[in-house]
Amino acid sequence: MAENLKLVSDLALILISAGVMTIIFKLLKQPLVLGYIVAGFLVGPHLNIFPTVADIANIEVWSEIGIIFLLFGLGLEFSFKKLFTVGSKAFVTAFLEIVAMIAVGVLLGFIMGWTTMESIFLGGMLAMSSTTIIIKAFEDMNYKDEPFVDLTMVVLIIQDVVAVVMMVLLSTAAASKQGAGMEMLMSIIKLVFFLILWFVVGIYVIPTFFKKAKKYINDETLLIISIGLCFGMVIIANNVGFSSALGAFVIGSILSETIESERIIRLTKSIKDLFGAIFFVSVGMMIDPQVLGEYWKLVLSLVIITLVIKALVSSAAALVAGASLEDSLKTGFTLSQIGEFAFIIASVGVSLGVMPKHIYPVIIAASVITTFTTPYWIKAASPIYLWLNRKIPAQAKARMDEYSLMGKKSGDKNWKSIIVSTLPRVLVFFVLSFAILVLLFDHLWPFVKQLEIGQLLPKWVYNTILASISLLIILPFLYGLVHNTPKTRQMYIDLIQENRANMIAVVVWTLFRFLLAGFFVFSILVSFFKYTKWVIILITLAIIIFMMFSGRTLRHLNFLENKFMENLNAKSDAKDEKESVSKK
Repeated sequence: MAENLKLVSDLALILISAGVMTIIFKLLKQPLVLGYIVAGFLVGPHLNIFPTVADIANIEVWSEIGIIFLLFGLGLEFSFKKLFTVGSKAFVTAFLEIVAMIAVGVLLGFIMGWTTMESIFLGGMLAMSSTTIIIKAFEDMNYKDEPFVDLTMVVLIIQDVVAVVMMVLLSTAAASKQGAGMEMLMSIIKLVFFLILWFVVGIYVIPTFFKKAKKYINDETLLIISIGLCFGMVIIANNVGFSSALGAFVIGSILSETIESERIIRLTKSIKDLFGAIFFVSVGMMIDPQVLGEYWKLVLSLVIITLVIKALVSSAAALVAGASLEDSLKTGFTLSQIGEFAFIIASVGVSLGVMPKHIYPVIIAASVITTFTTPYWIKAASPIYLWLNRKIPAQAKARMDEYSLMGKKSGDKNWKSIIVSTLPRVLVFFVLSFAILVLLFDHLWPFVKQLEIGQLLPKWVYNTILASISLLIILPFLYGLVHNTPKTRQMYIDLIQENRANMIAVVVWTLFRFLLAGFFVFSILVSFFKYTKWVIILITLAIIIFMMFSGRTLRHLNFLENKFMENLNAKSDAKDEKESVSKK
């Protein structure tokens, strides 16, 4: 019993110290995250002034659960739809800022004698800014209506996605012991495949389930289902070789697109806050004064790089993306801190043996310092802009204004717009078709073969039946791969009318999509029949031609896509309906 009470006593110490520091930091008008870190430092094993935690191993388990709930909560507030409707400015800003900071991290790592992998992830951690701290600063400073805020928030979302990818790559590097380039590339492809598969299946299944069972789901049931889905997705992600954090983030992002998302956020907020506090307290426990004393030069270097170089890099990235000079500077100076995602990346890297152990307390120390400076650094952007505005020649300012205005003008459509508009559709249906093939040939047909049904029929009849069933199952997905929506068809017509040369691009892109469909048909046929490849190719072509000229017959197969789009848009449709009712 006494052994079991160790965990209870540790949790009591953690939560009481966190509660006390919360009150103190609220009085000081500082972010609560810093209060949790300080509380962890005070009750951690490296400082013996106050009572300390008895069993660090148990706290590490709780902190892992804390990471899961932090990522789950982030996913609930994340929107793939919003991400793809913000335009290119935020993507360009985030891309340039992340690449530049990774380059800075690699350079710093090489100077310190680190390996390439360690240096890359150091740069990745430097590139991460704190969504929590920045949102709190915007609220305290009443900046939410400022024009640069939207750009900053989308850049933060993209950074969070990159952080999730980095955790996947950390796991790959740990597994390969060296992080070979080809293995990294395959991990990214695997990640994209499973993200699309999980998102599409999740959007198709979960909102439908909520709709069917709506009258049976109260707050208690919804909370249990949401947490159950979170942990279930964590297990699935682990089973396919990804981190727990990725699984939690994915299911959160799926639930964020449902009608119940706001209700789920409300119900899970207390749990997320509780385990989030435990995680950040555990982060503070890792701060070792001796390590900081030994690596104070590295801490100071990281702080200077973050406050100065990151501010300049982020500002330049926003300027190149087409933002005004004022908005660019405000965005750049706002992003100049090391965020909590860097803690998670460092924690995962150290636990997997990919990162040096001292990087954890060093990153925390640099993050704490830069977090304290965040409000003052945001305020500093305005006087710096006014000073630059006076110093920059009038001709240079005119060119910069002209450049930023160019990004707001919408140019004529060209042949690239066809690919951009249909590429997400092609990726989704390609992934689904590939998943169907894997499901059939790795699971279903081997199981059927064990039943020895094939012994009751001639082999060619048995193979014909299985091939026919396979084609019937995959046909709706192949039709989705090659089908054009009315909007897309009209775009084809407009492009060709604008310039006859666009006909070549339209034809090539269309043929490419049919070739992809042909690949799946060919793969099924060649698995069951031993005819010459030419015969199978001819049969494949016949099926594809049938699909091309039987659009009306096959159009009812759109039910899968229609259901998916209905579920995806259900949240926004319900919101629009509520607004129209309130206006009346």
